[in-house]
Amino acid sequence: MPEPDTHPDLPRIPFNKTATVGREMEYVQEAITGGHPASGGAFTARACAVLAEAVGAPEVLLTTSCTAALELSAMLLDLEPGDTVIVPSFTFTSTALAFARQGARLVFCDIEPVTLGLDPEHLATLLDDSVRAVVVVHYAGVACDVAGVRRVLADRPDVTVVEDNAHGLFGSWRGEPLGSLGRFSAQSFHETKNFVCGEGGAIVLNDEADVDRARVLYDKGTNRRAFLLGQVDKYSWKDTGSSFGIADVLAAYLLAQLEQRSTVQGKRRAVHERYEAALAPHADELGFALPVLPPDRESAYHMFYVLLRDREQRNSVLESMRAAGVQPTFHYVPLHSSDAGRRFAARPTDCPVSDDVSGRLLRLPFYNELTPAETDRVVATFVESVGSAARV
Repeated sequence: MPEPDTHPDLPRIPFNKTATVGREMEYVQEAITGGHPASGGAFTARACAVLAEAVGAPEVLLTTSCTAALELSAMLLDLEPGDTVIVPSFTFTSTALAFARQGARLVFCDIEPVTLGLDPEHLATLLDDSVRAVVVVHYAGVACDVAGVRRVLADRPDVTVVEDNAHGLFGSWRGEPLGSLGRFSAQSFHETKNFVCGEGGAIVLNDEADVDRARVLYDKGTNRRAFLLGQVDKYSWKDTGSSFGIADVLAAYLLAQLEQRSTVQGKRRAVHERYEAALAPHADELGFALPVLPPDRESAYHMFYVLLRDREQRNSVLESMRAAGVQPTFHYVPLHSSDAGRRFAARPTDCPVSDDVSGRLLRLPFYNELTPAETDRVVATFVESVGSAARV
């Protein structure tokens, strides 16, 4: 049962709130009245072009979700019995299940404590001849230790790097866009992300050699795209595949959001910086840690989190803040400890940093239109709640 609101006179501050930012309604109406609201329409092409230019990729395909984009990545790997895929334990289920669904066994890797991304040192101990791919996550929109991962994989060209870039669109590592660093990357446009269309995603193809087959798998196993491009005089069934394409109505909504990317990212950066400036003076005194942004990375400003002393304190602060009408939340339960994680794992692995971070991490409300006054209230409520928890 939720805690009673101890401040009923104050408006509730939700964890997330979506907002229209541009010409969403106009574009959606145009997609509907234009006679082609299904996948593969004009708005899909325009949104894909924006994303391809931003990442520098030869092809981007919009999908129904980030999960679908990861599943398409897994299909393109042509996984065989006995193949394994290394994934971080501290991530959403989709990062792992997309590859398990294609028959791979999973090897769970721990995260490093700075960016909460895949730990290259642990990765090095997990590699063997069965590994076909390593999936990296740029947690909170901050690049993982890309240099470390590349160093570990330097003598393993047979291992594919896949980016789960659900948090990282428009972030960068050493000037390179997140989403451009692997053979494939998967994007998310779920309602909780920076750019939304309700439910949606995209696969970014960074190797020209993957484009033709990806189009076939994307289009229900047919060469329909080649037909539409005039490359063949008819199309037919060629391969496995599925119906991955997003409705053009949703692509229209997404395009309007992407057109306002500078404005959206500017607002999110401002919220992030307000939180950081307001919380930093209290961090040492109250014993919590703030996110770290290494100097060679540009954040995508997907979220703002804090790391508290332990699970007990984190849960106490969650309850206290919710009772005050402010809605923070926790994040991932490590996959290596889940029922399905144990079922699909190639072998058990220890991920102590994932276990530790999962119990201490708290995400603060974070969305485009969070006002300075609301940010101040979140901070005050958090500081008061941490102080009360520390005195217990």
